[in-house]
Amino acid sequence: MSDTNKSAQDFEAAAARTETVAEFEDHRRGLVGQIQHVLHVNPSFVPLIVLVAAIIVFGLLLGSKFFSPFAMTLILQQVQIVGIVAAAQSLVILTAGIDLSVGAIMVFSSVIMGQFTFRYGVPTPIAVFCGLAVGTAIGALNGWLVSRVKLPPFIVTLGMWQIVLATNFLYSANETIRSQEIEESAAFLQFFGTKFSVGGAVLTVGVVFMLVLVAVLAYALKHTAWGRHVYAVGDDPEAAELSGVNVHKTLMSVYMLSGLICAFAGWALIGRIGSVSPTSGQLANIESITAVVIGGISLFGGRGSILGSLFGALIVGVFTLGLRLMGADAQWTFLLIGLLIIAAVAVDQWIRKVSA
Repeated sequence: MSDTNKSAQDFEAAAARTETVAEFEDHRRGLVGQIQHVLHVNPSFVPLIVLVAAIIVFGLLLGSKFFSPFAMTLILQQVQIVGIVAAAQSLVILTAGIDLSVGAIMVFSSVIMGQFTFRYGVPTPIAVFCGLAVGTAIGALNGWLVSRVKLPPFIVTLGMWQIVLATNFLYSANETIRSQEIEESAAFLQFFGTKFSVGGAVLTVGVVFMLVLVAVLAYALKHTAWGRHVYAVGDDPEAAELSGVNVHKTLMSVYMLSGLICAFAGWALIGRIGSVSPTSGQLANIESITAVVIGGISLFGGRGSILGSLFGALIVGVFTLGLRLMGADAQWTFLLIGLLIIAAVAVDQWIRKVSA
């Protein structure tokens, strides 16, 4: 027998043994193990199941009051800002980082848009562009400090949160630009608040932007080289570097994109509340992390789906509206969301054992 034939037979025998071991492991896994594996492969399934269950429960308890087109679209309108910021937060957390400055970037970008328009007389579209550029620049600074200076993301963004927040108050002098002033001379600032009807539902441009943003990012993360690099950096940056991934470039792109998305959220915030207020949206950083965690994205990085963060934001919106319609105290919302956060982290730890 020739060496070539012998090698081929050895390879086939090894493959057969591997297949047998795999079949044995699958059999040994059992139903719970198979569920665990499915959730590991599709991390957005858990928040989707929770979201559907919450809608069904509140629908049974409240009937048509909850299932009306008005109630459903009201949830979307309420979570649009958190949903947009959560998309930015998701990108950072997928790289095993965290961005505590997202809320401050959002508000400061909106203040830049408003102040440039009314204080300096800059044409509104250019003022909006300046706000978007400022948000991107702050994100770039975060990325540079994390990727080049090698500072922990938590510390960098915690410090940036304080710096941007202080700059926001000092620059704006706590001045709120009222809705009436914007409507009279700079209606473009409220573009994301434009409403339109679809059947019996009333949507806004901000809601459409949130849904399109999540869809585009979901596609990019799953089907592009950049998306694979984001997951690789979050899973193991050293291994990613050795495999040819430019970790610095990837982190810079993530933090810059995060800053840009937060600036868009600032523009959407003006449309949502109708005014430019330096004190609005201060809890967006906590709310975005809440949506991401409930949405099944691992705080350890490298695993999760950006669709999950949207589901997480919607879960919070459903619980908030459902409990409000039931007349429950607002504290029950915080209690249930707190339980969901702890449960989400526990489920994530359980799912991660698949790859252990």
